[in-house]
Amino acid sequence: YLSGVRVVKAFNRSDYENKRFEGFNEELGNLSTRAMQVMSIFSPGINFAINAGIVSVLWIGGIYVSRGTMKVGQIIAFTNYMTQILYSIMIISSVFNTFVKSKASASRISEVFEEENSSSPGGSGLGLDKIGEIRFENVSFAYDDNHRVVQNVSFTCTPGETLGIIGSTGSGKSTLVSLIPRFYDPTCGTIRIDGLDIRYMDKKVLRDKIALVPQKTLLFTGSILENIKWGDENASLEEIEEAARAAEADGFISEFPEKYDTKLGQGGVNLSGGQKQRISIARALVKKPELLILDDCTSAVDASTESRIRKKLGKYSDHLTCIVIAQKIASVMSADRIIVM
Repeated sequence: YLSGVRVVKAFNRSDYENKRFEGFNEELGNLSTRAMQVMSIFSPGINFAINAGIVSVLWIGGIYVSRGTMKVGQIIAFTNYMTQILYSIMIISSVFNTFVKSKASASRISEVFEEENSSSPGGSGLGLDKIGEIRFENVSFAYDDNHRVVQNVSFTCTPGETLGIIGSTGSGKSTLVSLIPRFYDPTCGTIRIDGLDIRYMDKKVLRDKIALVPQKTLLFTGSILENIKWGDENASLEEIEEAARAAEADGFISEFPEKYDTKLGQGGVNLSGGQKQRISIARALVKKPELLILDDCTSAVDASTESRIRKKLGKYSDHLTCIVIAQKIASVMSADRIIVM
């Protein structure tokens, strides 16, 4: 993949990837050649059938005319009808190749359209005035039937509290917080907000009050301003700058010649990992959420900058409930409570 060219070069796997590409390319070439071979026989065959049919009709019709059992007008009419039918078949054959090529793509698209939503929307579509107490009651989750990623987790997070979650890689930290905005529903157990089961809440209403900064930072092609404003399209420039300052992003943004109008490449390739993470945090803050989930999103930020971000987040909103996921205990030392997974 072009996006992984640096990894390919770093591991000196250029020859391997070239061979893979040549293999796929050769396979595609062979399939295309076979398709063209079929079409090279099919199309002339249709043309031969049309011409042979016309000759046969004229030959046999001529015999019947000479015997007086058929009129010339009948032969002409029959020839016209037969020609129209055979030419229609020829037109159908001309789109046969395109149909075969598009069939594979159509089947893949159909698989996506027919995929069932793994999390049900909820029968009653309950609204939500605000994010109150979040309670996990013996929550377990498994991506398949063989292994549970989250097993019998219970805890309570009160409004305005900062909750830290730490654990080793693969312990299910990210999966656990993905259950709150209902990216998935628990396999068993219940998640409640102010006593209400979130499975019966309207997803859009629930997610409007939650901001998630994922572990893998994703920035869109466009300006820095557009990326931060993606959290709230109605946000003013002052609100965007305030969010950027809280995320410790205003400093390096101001150093760019075009400042907030600086254009970003695909995925933010012209920014460092730490800069992308800080813009992602600012995008979440400008949304003014009631629940902020930080999923190990300061891993590429130095310790002093991370400390300043934590302090500013505490002052950004007195009523902001925050769940911080980290692998290092130092990243959650300022949390009110810490859960170890």
